[in-house]
Amino acid sequence: MEYLNRFEEWLNDPYYDEETKSELYALKGNDKEIKERFYKDLEFGTGGLRGIIGAGINRMNIYTVRRATQGLANYIIKEGGAGKGVAIAYDSRRKSPEFAMETALCLAANNIKAYLFEGLRPTPELSFALRELGCIAGVVITASHNPPEYNGYKVYWEDGAQITPPRDSQIIAEVNAITDFSAVKTMKKEDAIASGLLKITGGEIDDRYIEELKKLVINPVGGESKDLKIVYTPLNGSGNMPVRRILGEIGFSNVYVVPEQELPDSDFTTVGYPNPEDPKVFTLAKKLADEVGADIILATDPDADRLGVQVRDNNGEFVLFNGNMTGALLAEYEFSQLAAGNKLPDNPALIKTIVTGNISDRIAAAYNAVLIEVLTGFKYIGEKIKHFEETGSNSFIFGYEESYGFLIGTHSRDKDAVAAAMVLCEAAAYYRHKGMSLYDQLMKLYEMYGYYLEDVKFTTLKGIEGIEKIKSIMEAYRANPPKEAGGMKIIKIRDYLKDTITDITSKETVPTYLPKSDVLYFEMEDDAWCAVRPSGTEPKIKFYFGVRGSSIEDAKVKLKKLMDDPVFKVS
Repeated sequence: MEYLNRFEEWLNDPYYDEETKSELYALKGNDKEIKERFYKDLEFGTGGLRGIIGAGINRMNIYTVRRATQGLANYIIKEGGAGKGVAIAYDSRRKSPEFAMETALCLAANNIKAYLFEGLRPTPELSFALRELGCIAGVVITASHNPPEYNGYKVYWEDGAQITPPRDSQIIAEVNAITDFSAVKTMKKEDAIASGLLKITGGEIDDRYIEELKKLVINPVGGESKDLKIVYTPLNGSGNMPVRRILGEIGFSNVYVVPEQELPDSDFTTVGYPNPEDPKVFTLAKKLADEVGADIILATDPDADRLGVQVRDNNGEFVLFNGNMTGALLAEYEFSQLAAGNKLPDNPALIKTIVTGNISDRIAAAYNAVLIEVLTGFKYIGEKIKHFEETGSNSFIFGYEESYGFLIGTHSRDKDAVAAAMVLCEAAAYYRHKGMSLYDQLMKLYEMYGYYLEDVKFTTLKGIEGIEKIKSIMEAYRANPPKEAGGMKIIKIRDYLKDTITDITSKETVPTYLPKSDVLYFEMEDDAWCAVRPSGTEPKIKFYFGVRGSSIEDAKVKLKKLMDDPVFKVS
């Protein structure tokens, strides 16, 4: 069997180090685990690599990282971009510094200059840095909010966004063309530095990044607004220094950091799963918030591109905003304040992903802005920003996705939790001055635009069997699409894999005008909807739900009925 042959190759080839071989020897007799590690190469997907850390071709390790980097280097050389260099950042995950250094040394061995950050930095700063340095590409070593056994390798192009079609498939082809791991180039760190092909960078880029964020401030913080009390947890990740720095420099003096989650911890000991979408990660933050009388709690994931928020409701209890709620608050604040100061540019645009809630459509309409939908993945928002700059067609104001990703400004071309934390605190200070909390403002938005509520559920299906199960679920929905759900009729079905939008009544079909993606979207009566898709970063199938109610209570009832419908249950 091929996977056993590959396993034996790794055990016997002198190219692989003794630590790797020792890990593999311990697997002898465990056929299932050997197969999981060797039945296929760790897939270099449309954004890069992501997988469990360990020895084997289907794991994250220095050898799979080198292979990915060699493929990227080969592509850069073919594109004539070797002279521009590549920026590299990493977060607090296991092996992140080692993987970042291996990336740098492989690039250097290919005569491509590597700009490696001296310590952990947020993903959005990497996006900023590669453009600031004039690089052809960027790499960030992170598995974002995944459990601690994971790590990843995300690739960015010179526009600052993650790679998109057709470039992604072209790079994938270069990576897949490398079948001999030992043929990958590398060199010693001291030789790379001496030759000028490895430059360690840091502080000067930090300063320029912070200055760009300050330019986004609309209402300077002052007076009683400075008294806002903020509890912040970086969840042992890369947001710690930049979030604290920007909040302090724009005037917030009462920022309390959760001590147990302040410093890097690759095991994420206090939470395990460092995802700010999960209410459990706020346990220690809420305890601290009650002790200091905080108004707001912020949490960023390990690479600081996602922001979770909790605020006090009218009973003084902390409630977790989902990504749609935070996105609506940020969008309304940006548009309303720019409009109030006569600073809203011509042809403003608000961009959201296809699984993000519909209140954004109402906000865009209120300010005569164009609302643009893109596929799931923030790289498609970055792609639109590039298009706006090249054509002058629109002015980007705000972009977001329901999974806690937000972007204000164009300094980064990926979601930026550092900037989002800054603007959200600015908004909180502004509304505080008006005698309102962020919770009050959210209720006001519902009164203005409609009571929109959304939620997500998922089923985890790991391993080879899980991949096949997810595939069969999607095939079943395509073969037998539901006609109603939650007591509401389905009126249109969008199949982004087939590039079709089908009207159920008329049977008329039109294109989606988006790249193909394995997503099904069911439009229902009264602005309700459900979308189904395999996760692009985790072994999950995800279900997204949205409704509009006549009140909060009505919306909650509708949402529960829709989510509980057996048609969206995985057996």
